[in-house]
Amino acid sequence: MFRVGTLATEELAALSRLFSPAAIRELGRSGRSPLVARLLQATSVPADLPSGATLQDALDLGYTKLTKSGNRDDYVYRSSVVERIALGRHNLRTATVLNEVRARGSKADLVILNGTATAYEIKSERDSLSRLTTQLSDYRSVFASVTVVTSSRQTGAVLRLAPDDVGVLALSPRLRLQVVRETQDRPERIEPTALLETLRSSEALQVLENLGIETPDVPNTRLWTELRKLYATLDPVDVHRHAVEVVKRSRSRAAQEAHLDAFPPSIRTAALFGDLDDGARANLSVATSTLMSSVMTWS
Repeated sequence: MFRVGTLATEELAALSRLFSPAAIRELGRSGRSPLVARLLQATSVPADLPSGATLQDALDLGYTKLTKSGNRDDYVYRSSVVERIALGRHNLRTATVLNEVRARGSKADLVILNGTATAYEIKSERDSLSRLTTQLSDYRSVFASVTVVTSSRQTGAVLRLAPDDVGVLALSPRLRLQVVRETQDRPERIEPTALLETLRSSEALQVLENLGIETPDVPNTRLWTELRKLYATLDPVDVHRHAVEVVKRSRSRAAQEAHLDAFPPSIRTAALFGDLDDGARANLSVATSTLMSSVMTWS
């Protein structure tokens, strides 16, 4: 039986970094990672594995340790939203999931574009709520739908801080997302100039074209000044609808869906946001099947 109790701060930090984009990308570059080996050495995972275990077994056990209440970090919550909503309720052919989207002075942990744009702010049991009010204000100016994903013991505090139109989900001990308060879809409250700041210039111009508005014919040095003037005149509902359609296409991850099942669930979310090409995906598959006796020599 594996030991999956409450972990020391140092081990939690190492396990969290194990599922970071840097670690996954390093595995994808060459099929091996000294960083992953060093991080595993800083945890109890190698000692808890049976002989003949692979890196996949180590990653699965490390993730299991992180999922215990009290240990759960941002990655556990992020993975739960991706698995239960982006890949469960929706799929990558019909919905686009974005990681860490800037909204004014804040950054939404996840945004899912389907018929609307929903921002997800993660507040794990290891997070402070001190910035939540500011973050939600920023998200509500850009996204029609905003949801906070948190632990069961923090839902009361989140409900007191969050406006009534903000949804609240609680992550249960079994990693189920339980609805505490439904999210309201309110595109009329967004501010078009705030939304503009989240778009690439090509996307911003495409939105205008779709709205039947002539795009500004100015040098690049003046483009954003002119775009801000135009967006300030737009109807919030219309601009939000067209922005969702444009960004959903331009940042689609549909091509990745066929490859995700090849990865263990513990790293599926990290692989999704790692922007891995075919070679990197192949290297990652080789790495995860490597025996731990070899993995620990990488450092």
